[in-house]
Amino acid sequence: MDAGASAPLRRRQMATATSGACRHLSKVGAGRRPPPARVRVAVRLRPFLDETAGASEPPCVRAIDSCSLEVANWRNYQETLKYQFDAFYGERSSQQDIYAGSVQPILRHLLEGQNASVLAYGPTGAGKTHTMLGSPEQPGVIPRALMDLLQLTREEGAEGRPWAFSVTMSYLEIYQEKVLDLLDPASGDLVIREDCRGNILIPGLTQKPITSFTDFERHFLPASGNRTVGATRLNQRSSRSHAVLLVKVVQRERLAPLRQREGKLYLIDLAGSEDNRRTGNQGLRLKESGAINTSLFVLGKVVDALNQGLPRVPYRDSKLTRLLQDSLGGSAHSILIANIAPERRFYLDTVSALNFAARSKEVVNRPFTNESLQLHVLPPVKLSQKELLGPSEAKRARGSEEEETGSPEPAAVPAPASQRFSPLQKLSNMDPAILERLLSLDRMLGSQGSQGTPLLNTPRRERMVLLKTVEEKDLEIERLKMKQKELEAKVLAQEATEEEKENSLSLLRPLPHRTVTVAKPLKKAVVMPLQLIQEQAASPHAEIHILKKKGRKRKVRLKSLDASEPEDCWELEISPELLAHGRQKILELLNEGSARDLRSLQRIGQKKAQLIVGWRELHGPFRQVEDLERVEGISAKQMESFLKANILGLAAGQRSGPS
Repeated sequence: MDAGASAPLRRRQMATATSGACRHLSKVGAGRRPPPARVRVAVRLRPFLDETAGASEPPCVRAIDSCSLEVANWRNYQETLKYQFDAFYGERSSQQDIYAGSVQPILRHLLEGQNASVLAYGPTGAGKTHTMLGSPEQPGVIPRALMDLLQLTREEGAEGRPWAFSVTMSYLEIYQEKVLDLLDPASGDLVIREDCRGNILIPGLTQKPITSFTDFERHFLPASGNRTVGATRLNQRSSRSHAVLLVKVVQRERLAPLRQREGKLYLIDLAGSEDNRRTGNQGLRLKESGAINTSLFVLGKVVDALNQGLPRVPYRDSKLTRLLQDSLGGSAHSILIANIAPERRFYLDTVSALNFAARSKEVVNRPFTNESLQLHVLPPVKLSQKELLGPSEAKRARGSEEEETGSPEPAAVPAPASQRFSPLQKLSNMDPAILERLLSLDRMLGSQGSQGTPLLNTPRRERMVLLKTVEEKDLEIERLKMKQKELEAKVLAQEATEEEKENSLSLLRPLPHRTVTVAKPLKKAVVMPLQLIQEQAASPHAEIHILKKKGRKRKVRLKSLDASEPEDCWELEISPELLAHGRQKILELLNEGSARDLRSLQRIGQKKAQLIVGWRELHGPFRQVEDLERVEGISAKQMESFLKANILGLAAGQRSGPS
């Protein structure tokens, strides 16, 4: 044996040894990642459907050895494509050869609590269903696997063995992206879920327990008749859906620590990809073909994403890939059986199937043992009628018994605190360790002081009455709190209403020597600070006109009653001293203020403040406010609006500051 052939053998031996060492690790308890297991790929070549055609034309697929094959170009037989897989079965291979060589070795993993998958892939008419189901004379993978698996569980679960086994089966199909239960066709479309541990499950899927192969046939044969099939030009009984047989093996340990393992076997017969130009599909068959090709295309995308190590694998893009999440890149030992045809007219389909198989063998899974501890079911606690009654009812019952007998019993001596009544002391069937811990907890609660009887010593009916009373008190407190909040809200609303009334009355009340009128539409208005208005309005012959428009700021002006200027003039005369003071204040800010100080001015943002500081560093201080026009980016119109917005405010603020 050469070095190239011995290296894979050594790797397989090391992988077998590693999987045997990690056999009893669970998903949660494993301290390291489970060993990888590559998807194994086997290729099966079916014989010619027409023997006369096989004699007249040579096949396009030729075997090189038990693992390699070559495909001849149907246009030029000198050009060939060579492929190498884990196994190659020629047209003379039997169903037993395929099962014993590729499928049977993975059944042992189910008894270790691990998952396994067998997928039949290929174009339509390539023999996938024959490989999986077979015939009564030549049974396929599914009946052979179930027969051996049930035999293994009977042997390993016999009396005297440490494990007890139970086997259940479910059968479904994916038809036009709908998950249908073949054991219960009336259940409708089912959903695919994922539990907190990452396991794929289907709620509502029928599970049938089976103990023998006769039980399996009784459920499987009628369900197979419910699968959707149809006739095309290439296949008279073409599968129009993907069929999935799920076999679940649960084993429970008979002795402590009472472990439980669960392994699942997926036996999947995929529908074949179809070229509608050759199949002649129309109407419903065309729609079915589109759904099949779409799901197989997503399956190819999943394989490519796993091989490239992409962060997102599109499992959720199809119901098929969602269900195969364990089989491809998940936690199952997977076998892919690629079925191909020898005819030259299937050359393109054959090459496509072989390319998919070549990419699939690079996918790496990480199987692990699904192991957990069984929940120990405690026996039911049986309490007497006296223990169920409250203290008062028990006393009345005791009194009636004494009256009937006429001989009252002497008063019992009160028991010490350590021997007081406790229902836990009646649990003689409980585990001694658990019983001791509960009794210690009971004693600890009883020694916490004289705040009442301990919870575990309180009879059940009295305890329920106390809990109900506490709950009613809590509800009453919540109602009182809500009522208090409503009253506070009403008081606040009433106070706000009274304040609004007082404000409206004060506004409507005439001021001495002043009249408040609403101005007509005017030509121009100047905004002034409120402090300046109050100072200038101190003269006895002043009239305040307020113009209030919706959506615009309030505009105020002062007008002397003795003035003779016309009504349409709204220009406000400001003393030159006030204007000069405002301009001087702005000039000081322009020359000495930082960019942050400049942003406090109206119409000056971050960009303009930086421009002003930069101009000042290059050309020196500003001589007058109008020099602001020389700054690049500030026009004369902007400078004028800047003065209007800032000069009065700064002057008024400076003037009212010392006061």
